[in-house]
Amino acid sequence: MGILNGNPKDEPMHYGEINSVWQGSMVARGAVSCYQAFLYHAGDKDLKKILGDLIDQAKLEIKEFDKLLSDNGLAPAPIMPERPPVKLEDIPAGARFTDPEIAAKIAADISVGLVACSQAMGQSIRVDVGALFAKYHLTLTGFGVRILQMNKEKGWLIPPPLQVKRPESK
Repeated sequence: MGILNGNPKDEPMHYGEINSVWQGSMVARGAVSCYQAFLYHAGDKDLKKILGDLIDQAKLEIKEFDKLLSDNGLAPAPIMPERPPVKLEDIPAGARFTDPEIAAKIAADISVGLVACSQAMGQSIRVDVGALFAKYHLTLTGFGVRILQMNKEKGWLIPPPLQVKRPESK
């Protein structure tokens, strides 16, 4: 039996998988920090709910990525300090992110995350690593739909130029 047969957890991770998992852990840590700050800046209750859910998801990813790294004898990404709480009223208007800015940023993050998960799935030869990124890809897809719906409902979506059908000339 070859080295890559049997239980995937007994198979070695290759450098691409290691990098994807380590980078995923680091990105999730950055998301927790950034989204905590956005949570303090946000005023809209729907946006706050999505930010809270994104923070919970990022914390789950950190836990799962770090376990995978540790189980394979690898050091996880460094821990970032928690942000101290702040009231929205205490943030000066010129320093505050607006709700549409926050919504646009998290929508862009979701888009980038989908691409990163797809790349990690494509390079994985360990089934468990590919499946983990597939799970996150599906979760990000759900978040993307929620954010898009929210942006449309609240009038925050800024679409690219739209093709307008012109009447045919006779």
